[in-house]
Amino acid sequence: MASTELERGPDASGHFGRFGGRFAPETLMTPLAELEAAYRAAAADPTFLNELARLRHTFCGRPTPLYRARRLEEALGGRLAIWLKREDLLHTGAHKINNAIGQALLARRMGKTRVIAETGAGQHGVATATMAAKFGFSCTIYMGEIDVERQRPNVFWMERLGATVVPVREGSRTLKDAINEALRDWVTNVSDTYYLLGSALGPHPYPLMVRDFQSVIGRESRAQIVEKEGRLPDCLIACVGGGSNSIGMFHSFLADEQVRMIGVEAGGTGSELGQHAARFNTAGGGRPGVLQGTMSYVLQDERGQIATTALPVMCAVSIICSASCCVRLFTD
Repeated sequence: MASTELERGPDASGHFGRFGGRFAPETLMTPLAELEAAYRAAAADPTFLNELARLRHTFCGRPTPLYRARRLEEALGGRLAIWLKREDLLHTGAHKINNAIGQALLARRMGKTRVIAETGAGQHGVATATMAAKFGFSCTIYMGEIDVERQRPNVFWMERLGATVVPVREGSRTLKDAINEALRDWVTNVSDTYYLLGSALGPHPYPLMVRDFQSVIGRESRAQIVEKEGRLPDCLIACVGGGSNSIGMFHSFLADEQVRMIGVEAGGTGSELGQHAARFNTAGGGRPGVLQGTMSYVLQDERGQIATTALPVMCAVSIICSASCCVRLFTD
């Protein structure tokens, strides 16, 4: 990450166009402003950036390779060159460690002794627990009760790493409610606690930080694909759940109009509200709204009430995100 990346948005109020912003209780406004100031100072500090780069390499296992999926190419008729960005080869098995290690370094820099996080599929929880164990933080992970049951292996590893996993039994008992509980915890314990948010959401500066820490995916991909193919890709494909994986890959290509970018959301079992997780499907209930501190596309009913997704849909999102593979397609 280079400090010049901060010049590419958001504006002073934390908005990316009409989206983003800082919609939070008054008690969090000062902590959020302090967090933004600490992050901007860290992002301009060569010592911080050098340590981040070192740990990405020696602890996380970067750079991750590109893999040519030749059998998949054959199955699709042999007209495409398909490359996978193997984020699943990172320590803890997913791209989530890219953000967790950056924010953990920031938490240490700010003098925090405790970290909290939300998690759905569990990969961000495992990454956060891993960084807490490395740096000696106390760690609490909020996870929807339903997610706790269907992601037992990740719960096992979070607990083995010393984290306390708190099942959230309110609301839909999934990720949305885990985020709510984490925010409540942070309001209560803001003096010694750092909220390590894992997705490209929440009040400013979280979307900015997650984007910057995850953008290493796209920077590596850009250099690697030019080395292997001699040019930029025609198309990028990434999963869109919380958005950290997709913005991490897309960010370095945003100025390249010739590169098509496709974000894949979970279609679920149908097009009706409650049957899918496709927030950008406006016909299916997705439209702009404020949720958990930020303006974004959210699934909501005609009265603006936040809708839930069907359980099979959430499983599909977890499976898609667990691969953490970024695809590059080339046409003839």
